[in-house]
Amino acid sequence: MFIAIQPQQVAALARQSHLPIMAGLALRFAVIVTTWDQRRRTRKHLRNLPLHLLDDIGLDYPAALAEMSKPFWRA
Repeated sequence: MFIAIQPQQVAALARQSHLPIMAGLALRFAVIVTTWDQRRRTRKHLRNLPLHLLDDIGLDYPAALAEMSKPFWRA
């Protein structure tokens, strides 16, 4: 069974000062990759939402289109 760790949890671990340098670097890398993956998945789901659901989440089509067109590494 796979248990997902949320990006916030990984970031909290990465801020621990008692970690060895390599462990801290690995955790920071994990935070970046996890954040990028979350953005990619969110934008992919946004692309598939019907217009009436965009209204439900408070986005108009131009704002959703602007968000969908961003690359995963851009916030």
